[in-house]
Amino acid sequence: MKSLVDANFNMWEEVGRFDMSGSTATNVEDGFTVVAVGDLLYARPVTKGYYPGLSEVLKIFEGADVIFGNLETNILDVRSKGYPEAEYGGAYCISAPELGADLKAMGFNLVSRANNHTLDWGVEGMRDTSRALDEQGIVHAGAGENHSSAGAARFLETRRGRVALVSFCSTFEPMARAGRPAGEAPGRPGLNPLRLTKRIIVPQAMLESLRKVREILPWYAPAPEGSSCVAIDTVVFKAGDEAGFSFEPNPRDVSDILRSVRSGKQFADFCVATNHGHEPGEFSEEPADYEQAFARSAIDAGADAYIVHGPHILRGIEIYRGRPIFYSLGNFFCQDLRTPVGADMFDVYGKDPQIHTDAEVTIDEVGKGYPTPEGFVGSQSDSVYYESIVTVSRFERNELAELRLYPIELRRTQRFANRGVPRLAPAGQGRTILETLQRLSAPYGTQINIEDGVGVIRLPS
Repeated sequence: MKSLVDANFNMWEEVGRFDMSGSTATNVEDGFTVVAVGDLLYARPVTKGYYPGLSEVLKIFEGADVIFGNLETNILDVRSKGYPEAEYGGAYCISAPELGADLKAMGFNLVSRANNHTLDWGVEGMRDTSRALDEQGIVHAGAGENHSSAGAARFLETRRGRVALVSFCSTFEPMARAGRPAGEAPGRPGLNPLRLTKRIIVPQAMLESLRKVREILPWYAPAPEGSSCVAIDTVVFKAGDEAGFSFEPNPRDVSDILRSVRSGKQFADFCVATNHGHEPGEFSEEPADYEQAFARSAIDAGADAYIVHGPHILRGIEIYRGRPIFYSLGNFFCQDLRTPVGADMFDVYGKDPQIHTDAEVTIDEVGKGYPTPEGFVGSQSDSVYYESIVTVSRFERNELAELRLYPIELRRTQRFANRGVPRLAPAGQGRTILETLQRLSAPYGTQINIEDGVGVIRLPS
């Protein structure tokens, strides 16, 4: 669906646009390499366990300056602190206290924190996660004690250049949003938000029927003359040629994020901007209609890479002004079993904590939580949520020279205890993953070659 919000980016253009040959240009040493993966739905340490094939995946990380992923969990010992929030991101994501050291052992040195699970275990869970990462020297951004702290760029020192990370989130529960101070009222801990206004697009005739429905409801107030929208309760409908969803970003959030990107790049040689968003839904292989315009604005503001995670499936890759835009990198970990589980989640799945176990709740959540992607080409099950890639971007003369894509699968076995840990995909499955990515990237003009089981994007020198 063509974006209905592209025009709104005109007013943001001057906020974010800079001369890329000036102070916001890439300024790294030749051979600077960024490894980027998707969601780390990660509950238990893996480096000392028995996960055949994991070591081959981790070899891809060797020699990279940046190893990035989205940490979609909380690292804490709930026996001594924290509690399950009433509002949570669909499941109570929690990880063992040892995960900080495990991430470090794998090589991760940069992680995003703004996602729909940031406050699953309250402010204490958020703070303990920060503490666990800080102890290991892993740079993280996107969550903090107030809006300024959550939105600020954080910095990683590497041998080939200083790297800034700006992390934000478009899918979250309202209580998780960080707040600004106002007078004597302090700011609120939470995540860095990118709020979206959602509209449902319907044919004109259907919109007129909805208008009649609205008129018969109590407390009807006539819409402004010539209005193209109908609001029923909190749902807004708009006429369009193709049914679907449209999203309009909050202008203040956009301005704040682009300012953070600009500021981060001014103090770094390389900047990563990263969004966690599920829109328009996990059923969609295409990003939300606002995302391309916003991603390009972030690059215009100084970002050298724009990375999306959250849909848990792969979406296409665009190269814009010589910078990569990853519209979704799927999952890198998908460890389905989590413990403990809050009582609210037992209620949602009709379970009794006096009878059923944490595992029985999470298995039910997995069975119902991932939509069967019947519309996905060549897919008849939820296996697409367990297939992904590891991306390796190499820069020469301050330009993206080559992008390599290694297909992985996340051990979708019947043994839930070791399910969701990556290994290199077998040849046939790997080719299918890369061919899917070729198809999804083609609309952006991106050509992906498949060479010896690896996807390769080469830019002209």
